[in-house]
Amino acid sequence: MKKLLVIHNNYRQQGGEDIAVLNELELLDNNFQVKTLFYENKIKSIFDILAFFTLSNKSVNKDLINEINKFQPDLAYIHNTWFKVSLGIFKILKKKNIRTLIKIHNFRYHCTQSINPKIHLDNKAFCQACGFDGSRNAYFNMYYSNSFFKSLYGIYFGKKYLKVIQDDYFSLAVLTDFHKKFLETKYTRQNNVYVIPNYLKENKNEHLEENDYFIYAGRLSAEKGIYELIESYLKSNLKEITLKIVGDGPELKNILNRYHTGNIEFLGRLPNDKTINLILGSKGVISATKLYEGQPTLLCEASLNGKISLFPNSGGIKEFLPMNYDFLFKQFDYKDFEKKLNKLNDEQTRQQSSKEAKEFIKSKLDPHKLINQFQEIILKDV
Repeated sequence: MKKLLVIHNNYRQQGGEDIAVLNELELLDNNFQVKTLFYENKIKSIFDILAFFTLSNKSVNKDLINEINKFQPDLAYIHNTWFKVSLGIFKILKKKNIRTLIKIHNFRYHCTQSINPKIHLDNKAFCQACGFDGSRNAYFNMYYSNSFFKSLYGIYFGKKYLKVIQDDYFSLAVLTDFHKKFLETKYTRQNNVYVIPNYLKENKNEHLEENDYFIYAGRLSAEKGIYELIESYLKSNLKEITLKIVGDGPELKNILNRYHTGNIEFLGRLPNDKTINLILGSKGVISATKLYEGQPTLLCEASLNGKISLFPNSGGIKEFLPMNYDFLFKQFDYKDFEKKLNKLNDEQTRQQSSKEAKEFIKSKLDPHKLINQFQEIILKDV
């Protein structure tokens, strides 16, 4: 049985990537011998502080060397490294000649590599990779946590990280063909780039009765299109149906102050299992994200449980939905968005599209297919 060493730096607040890592870990654990090195972004020693400046955490590096010596992995499988894991691990893995697969879950690395504003996607006023004004640089946008210092550090980290993913020694996994082509076009990575979507467990709970509400679950921020979602919803013929909003973020206070209608219900941040139960009991899920999303967890959870998803046709999103799907709208075209919102009232179309989406996502995220990808594509040269 092949040995996998899985490394991941959890986010401060659990998000879609953390959940995806845990779901996939359960699948891998049933088919490979797996060891994990998981970390939290908490300062516990002087090494954690030094890592902030050196981009190499001596404590984490020591853990890695010990696991390599004891476990002797066939493959190191790396997810998030910001910031405690840091980047020193890659030098060790290469020096020890450990085959390494880095899974890239989003596009943020593209914009955090430079203070040059031209680095944003097509130098647009709005950058679909990071969600900021592409005519200004990341530092003065206060890209990270509304902090000049943290944003400058993010650029410092991003430049070094980009060198890692441009090194052909390391294999890369992305979630969509769209992202694979992005890497090939922007960074001329032609070799060892694989498309491996995130595994998602089908909910085994008894199907909940459908209630009269739609749901958005995610970060409440401008780049997620939360204002456009609410405004368009209130203009649509769904305005008498409750829209439940799950999550928090930098725009929460402004949104609460602006919208007082009884048909918009703010539930705050909820545990993942409660969010899934809300999806199961809903008419469907809605998003107006402005970003190139990797693999929208909300969409996949909904489809897997037979619920409709209304999303923008952007990036690789359409790769998780069947051909000719009725509920994709043209990104940034809010008249089209409102038109598709109105179409959600068509019960027959909604049910048919939900059925087709469920069949499609079950096939795409079939666990046997994903394991075969690891065995045949990733581990074939180990």
